Amino acid sequence: MKANSAGSIFDTLRRTTEEATMCKDCSRNTISRRGLVAGGLALTATASFSATASAQTEEPSPASADEALQRLKDGNARYVANEPIYTDHSHGRTLRSLGQQPFAAVVACSDSRVVPELIFDQGPGDIFVVRVAGNFINEDGLASLEYGAAVLGVKTIVVLGHSSCGAVDATIKSIQSRELPGGHIPSLVNAIRPAVYDVMPQNPPDLLTAAIQQNAKLNAEKAATATPILSGMHSSGEVGTAAGLYDISTGKVEFL
Repeated sequence: MKANSAGSIFDTLRRTTEEATMCKDCSRNTISRRGLVAGGLALTATASFSATASAQTEEPSPASADEALQRLKDGNARYVANEPIYTDHSHGRTLRSLGQQPFAAVVACSDSRVVPELIFDQGPGDIFVVRVAGNFINEDGLASLEYGAAVLGVKTIVVLGHSSCGAVDATIKSIQSRELPGGHIPSLVNAIRPAVYDVMPQNPPDLLTAAIQQNAKLNAEKAATATPILSGMHSSGEVGTAAGLYDISTGKVEFL
């Protein structure tokens, strides 16, 4: 599907949602090939869910990117203080089965110690998570974020790096040794390499931390400038982007 602008793509997604919701029993009918391509199947539940989504967390959806980011910051403060409010994950399960309306998207590392919902003290359905070792954004990640922003309505995108990131460390060692690791890991190294090259000339006292921070910044910038959808939504203020560094030992997220 070829579109001339972010607006036309966004309009197509919205029209597909409206067409899909005209039928209450869409799940029993045949879905057209065009509907599948446009994402109509996934949008049906989303549209019916939007009116009641606030009941899921008993907290109104953020009205702006700044409000969405502040909600994540407030949640992280609760997490650090060990005062979480989202502990009953069975609450709202039936309502969530109708669809999803996350208010934020988080690009996180696959590291098992990095759990965005816990880190930001949010409930199921609140955060749209894209995960890959090294928390970088590739084509698949961009497509996921476009879906989250244009279809699901997330207000902010956070690229979350973390302390002691093994993927970034492997990239540094690969550059220093001039050897690539085996298997498919070189694809991760090549994606993270630009961040390491950016900070190496500065001879930072902690190269790993500096590279982790720069990697998060570069990918947050990528999310903000990716055409045609995210860049347009970012320019209009519909979506905000931020880079953060999660300290595994303290639980605190520092926004860069």
